[in-house]
Amino acid sequence: MKSTKVLVPSGVLGLGFDLKALNTGIKNKPDIIAIDGGSTDSGPFSLGSGTSKYSRAAVKEEWKSLMKAREQAKIPLIIGSCGTCGTDSMVDWMEEITIELAKELNQNLKIAKLYCEQQKHYIKINYKNNKISSLNPAPHLNLSLIDEMTHIVALAGAEQIHECFKTGADIILAGRTSDTAIISALPLMKGADPGASWHGAKIAECGALCSSNPTSGVVLVEFDEFGFNVEAMSKNAFCTPDTVAAHMLYENADPFILLEPGGYMNVTNACYYPINSSKVRVEGATWHPSKNYNVKLEGARIVGYQTSLLVLLRDHYYVKNVIEWTEKLSNFMKKEIKLRMKLDISDYCLDFRHIGMNSTLGDLEKKEGNPVEIGVLCIVTSKNNNISTEIAKLINPFLLHFPLTVNEELPTFAFPYSPVHSDRGCVYEFSLNHLLQLNNPMDAFQIQISEV
Repeated sequence: MKSTKVLVPSGVLGLGFDLKALNTGIKNKPDIIAIDGGSTDSGPFSLGSGTSKYSRAAVKEEWKSLMKAREQAKIPLIIGSCGTCGTDSMVDWMEEITIELAKELNQNLKIAKLYCEQQKHYIKINYKNNKISSLNPAPHLNLSLIDEMTHIVALAGAEQIHECFKTGADIILAGRTSDTAIISALPLMKGADPGASWHGAKIAECGALCSSNPTSGVVLVEFDEFGFNVEAMSKNAFCTPDTVAAHMLYENADPFILLEPGGYMNVTNACYYPINSSKVRVEGATWHPSKNYNVKLEGARIVGYQTSLLVLLRDHYYVKNVIEWTEKLSNFMKKEIKLRMKLDISDYCLDFRHIGMNSTLGDLEKKEGNPVEIGVLCIVTSKNNNISTEIAKLINPFLLHFPLTVNEELPTFAFPYSPVHSDRGCVYEFSLNHLLQLNNPMDAFQIQISEV
């Protein structure tokens, strides 16, 4: 068989990549350009709200470079998980950007859109028919919880991408996909080894993260019937057996197993060989088809509304005793909220975090330092946006002047901005971490074609 070359410009569109490295990649005559567009790494907000984490300007500028490269190479260009979350609206958002650029660049294009968002009634039917099973960990699922979700997506695999390829599209805009599906799909179609196809896709999913220079972005993966080669395209990046093998540890519960729609990949017997200083050869991964075809479901719902306040403590006495001060302030405010607003502790959540001390790990922090100042971040969450704002306003004067002891003069702390409270709006949480069993891989997905 003829080998299949996949050029991966970056781990995600909007993060940036080396244009010189991209041009080097194009000179190596790839068969396709594939890039991811999203993730759940930054939490549930993007999925819950159906919005992109990344700047539209950054996405457009990088997509423009990729569209120009695609036109030059006369090959398909594919993006998965459009707009971070992969909802239908984010696929359409990417189409708007693509159409704008096509007009600017005077390009005629056939665009395939893969929609992955799920309707609640469809999920309910499958739930009632026992076609949905939970992953670990997963919230308990019921019909009421399904109703509360703002957006639900299914993660497409290689099979859905295959159907997009069959349309002959120049550009494929896919909703939520597994990170590896957009890379493995074409090699699988062309007859490459299945284990190697998925393994190489996993290695290249984050671009040059599998190299010595992660920020350079661009890697080229060449697949064949026995394995794959992976090479960094930047002059300042090198793929080595260590950097390549290490990527199986990245975002993976098991460093040897990768679960995908339709089966799993096992790299227990994989071998990594240096071809030269920047290229690595990999063989030995195996693919194991599953009895049933399952796709992962992701969903998010609104769990409350949040308001935050930030105050800066510089007085040495208060910096030294900030935990005691925060505990006293918290207990005092809970009494004041109950007295003045008639709210029980179950009606809201009050959380204090010490920036510069233990705001990342909280009680798990083991290191001790000697900070000059500490920022105290107060986070108020409630079921009602007005309530969280009112609680924040009630806290405001005490956050500025609350004393540590009864008999001392009132202290004054620093507010970095005015007003001190910031309404953060809706707070979302992931409410689905489940599998949906399909009779046919396209049962939960739709493809639409447009031309520009």
